[in-house]
Amino acid sequence: MTNRGFDTLTRRSADLEFTALAAGPVDGSLVVFLHGFPDGPETFANQLTAFAAAGYRAIAPTLRGYEPSSVPADGNHSLIALADDVVGWLDHLGAQTADLVGHDWGAAITYTAAGRHPDRFTSATTMAVPPLPRIPQAVRRVPKQLVLSWYMTFFQLRWISERAARARDHALIAWFWQRWSPGYTLDDDAWMGLQRRFAEPSVLTSTLRYYRQNATPLLLLGLKTNEAMDLTTVGAPTLVLHGSDDGCMTPKLFSAVHDIAVEAGDFPGGLRREEVSGCGHFLHLEQPDEISERILDHIVTSLAAENRSAAGE
Repeated sequence: MTNRGFDTLTRRSADLEFTALAAGPVDGSLVVFLHGFPDGPETFANQLTAFAAAGYRAIAPTLRGYEPSSVPADGNHSLIALADDVVGWLDHLGAQTADLVGHDWGAAITYTAAGRHPDRFTSATTMAVPPLPRIPQAVRRVPKQLVLSWYMTFFQLRWISERAARARDHALIAWFWQRWSPGYTLDDDAWMGLQRRFAEPSVLTSTLRYYRQNATPLLLLGLKTNEAMDLTTVGAPTLVLHGSDDGCMTPKLFSAVHDIAVEAGDFPGGLRREEVSGCGHFLHLEQPDEISERILDHIVTSLAAENRSAAGE
């Protein structure tokens, strides 16, 4: 056992090697936690521990390109490829289905994976990003979000944004943490680990390619679409969690997207939105016990509803 008591899993796909942190009994029901930017799978340490204690097999993969071994030679960081990476983990572990939890980019991947592979995910929980395909419609109602999302446009500038992210010991990345979760301070060990991750030039460029391929101004404004943005229907019961003090995504955006998605019937299995008071963008780190409890309750409730439906009740 390494990584603070977690197992380290490895799988290969074509010329890429992926790793994941894991905890809990190997025969437990699988729960997959997907991290976002600018962080890594270790930010789910509290959730892995909590779910392992509850009898689940909990894993937190390192996303494509967040380690040198998984930087794709063809530069493909599309949400479709990222969603298929998740299914690759299910296949590797011999799991037909799993419960899926995602934060930030992990949330975007969760919507895409659950929409693209509806038979593989029994529930979905997302944090800090509302249902992806409806964001372009919602930003017209909440133009403030375009201001908050300035960095997405800045990241389109190749070389310049890489240089800015590396400058002064990754001061820009540190600023994101402070601005997006104003009440939270990342501890020194965690910050040093993130600096080591982003010090790898190929990794830094890979993380910015997420924005260059999936969050261009044309996509955000709804002037262009792609395969992931067209996946509007998510059949799995879905819980959306967001912080009241999120400095990255305004709570008004979550409210607007929720209304649009419900009216459009995007979530036939149910969509629930919960605002977590006193939390910013990294809510699973700010209130880990509370967030773990909410996710677990959603998974248990979803399973109970599925069992009732199967029994014809």
